[in-house]
Amino acid sequence: MTVKTLVRQPVPPDEAPRPRPSRWIWGWVFTGALSVAAVLVVLVGYLGAGLGSGDVDWPELLTDPSWSPTYSTFGGLAMIYGSVVVCLIALAIAVPVSWAAAVALSEYLPPRLARPLRLCVELLAAVPSIVYGLIGILIIRPVIAQMADVPGGDSLLAAGIVLAVMITPTVVAVSVDALAAVPDRYREAAFSLGLTRREVIRSAVLPLAKPAMRAAVLLGLARALGEAIAVFLVVGRADGRLPTTFGEFLDSLVHPGQTLTTKLAGPEPVLAGTSGPYFAALCGLGIILLTLVAAATVFGTRGASRTASSRRVSYRPAARMRMQQDRLIAALRLGALLLPTAVLVAMLALLATRGSSAFNPSFWFTSATGAAGGGVRDQIVGTLLLIATTGLISLPLGFGAGILMGVHASERTARLLQTMTVVVGGAPTILLGLAGFVILSSTMGWGRSWLAGAIVLVPVVVPIVALTTASRVRSMSPELTESALSLGLTRAQFIRSVVVPFAWPATVTGLLLGLARAAGETAPLLFTATVFFGAPALPDGIVNSPVQALPTHIFTLSQDSGDPQAVAQAWGSAMVLVLITAVLLSVAVALRNRLEGERWTT
Repeated sequence: MTVKTLVRQPVPPDEAPRPRPSRWIWGWVFTGALSVAAVLVVLVGYLGAGLGSGDVDWPELLTDPSWSPTYSTFGGLAMIYGSVVVCLIALAIAVPVSWAAAVALSEYLPPRLARPLRLCVELLAAVPSIVYGLIGILIIRPVIAQMADVPGGDSLLAAGIVLAVMITPTVVAVSVDALAAVPDRYREAAFSLGLTRREVIRSAVLPLAKPAMRAAVLLGLARALGEAIAVFLVVGRADGRLPTTFGEFLDSLVHPGQTLTTKLAGPEPVLAGTSGPYFAALCGLGIILLTLVAAATVFGTRGASRTASSRRVSYRPAARMRMQQDRLIAALRLGALLLPTAVLVAMLALLATRGSSAFNPSFWFTSATGAAGGGVRDQIVGTLLLIATTGLISLPLGFGAGILMGVHASERTARLLQTMTVVVGGAPTILLGLAGFVILSSTMGWGRSWLAGAIVLVPVVVPIVALTTASRVRSMSPELTESALSLGLTRAQFIRSVVVPFAWPATVTGLLLGLARAAGETAPLLFTATVFFGAPALPDGIVNSPVQALPTHIFTLSQDSGDPQAVAQAWGSAMVLVLITAVLLSVAVALRNRLEGERWTT
């Protein structure tokens, strides 16, 4: 019997060409990262050049409450006081409610009920800031005027309440993520000791989640410090009011004041020109504001990055009436969860009631007539033009920056890029508008231009796209990376063939979320791109080609709250803007679910 050895025939090499080197990948991702750095450099350079154009008396700017350009007195203490007070009011209201709602969502409710309630809370973040300001004018101001017996109701308290509603979704969302990151074994170990749910949360969960929950508060504080338009509409903009006694302090809460952002959002940056001590003092206020926002953002993100395992778990002795306390605390936390949900429902009901004109098709498809008549067709077209242009510019830049942060940069470089991206994302949009006004509208001679408006909105969208992309790339399994590299792919081919398809769903979601926020931005467009009336629906050029947009339209109408026709037009326009934003968010969720389900999550 002969044994025949099977010999495998050699397979001829594949004659198909190897994938192209894809060297363009590096130019793309580095351009995205450089765009983030460029925005930060432009902001700092703009403010630095403004400081250099005139003498700034920093001790006077930081300690004097008087602001009088006529007498060359530029004291910013009253504005710093106003910013601090409205932020403290907002935090005092928002933090207890947000933390309690986050605990209820994460620790008390089943996932099938917690998921839709969390979505309701997060939808508050998608409501444009101009809509918050409009609600503040028509709802919060009259209430404060009646309760405190002050005319108008413009006050620091009204601004603080509006900001509290605005920052609540941010604090809730980040806090829920922090609580969800606590491993279940800590809960199981605590329950096995006979602790009640309240004791488990207090002793085993909160100590581990506390750093990230504090970071959530700081991120909310950064949002509150940078908000301009919503505060501008309800704070009263009164200079030089600084209390000297506790009684005056309490009285100042229900009277008009001024903050750093409302001073920069007013007409003075245009009146001050582009040089001289007046302009330099305004740039000094911008430096103070940017420093406060950057410090809060960086400190907040560092707190969030601390690992939960580095915290020591402490247990306290059990108290009397444990079960009764457990039920009471559970009821309070669930009640706190209902509060932001009720606010969202009330806001939607108010918009649907007051803005009923938005449900009339003629309101969408006719042009505005007179000061407050007709429809908002031109404003819708202008808003969509700005959003589409912003998206086309932002997508490649944010996508490239996110991929560089997630897959190629060293740990130290990635941390630096992420910090810069977060700071740019938290920068007050009013500073972006002022920088765009000086650089694009004045220096380059564009005047009011739709393209200038789209460009100043790009820094609003790029950080959101970059951070969501980087987060998605970091979640890629090591096996997928090793398998791809074992096939002999270069790093550029690996990024093009594996990383880009993997990150695409998150990138699309980030893009649409960023565009939803940009759709509601008002401050950057006031100086660079929009007019209230007289612009064509579609511009025929770039230079001196303004458009009309919904946020600035609502902003202008809402300042004439004594005219019922203007008020009705503002509510209808706000309803249209909210519907456009809701459509963008719905598309984002649907695309994310579809793209993720198609390829990677099986």
